Amino acid sequence: MDFYHQHNLVDPALAGRERRFGIRVTLPANDTLRNVLGNDWERLHWYPSEAERDAAFEKMALRHGYYRTSDSPTQVLEKLTR
Repeated sequence: MDFYHQHNLVDPALAGRERRFGIRVTLPANDTLRNVLGNDWERLHWYPSEAERDAAFEKMALRHGYYRTSDSPTQVLEKLTR
């Protein structure tokens, strides 16, 4: 498989690995961003190991430094296993 853009989420060296552990990112029912993205928006991230998934989950759950103090970002994170 060819990768054309550097910003793709999958590292070409790891593209063939089985990924059984995931994180589903959705928005709360009352989030106004749903007006832009739609009510069925979700993003799935898959990882080859439970440890990698759990580390990514913890990082995603943190409030990062790019938000303004007055911002209240919302997201719903859910761990998945397939």
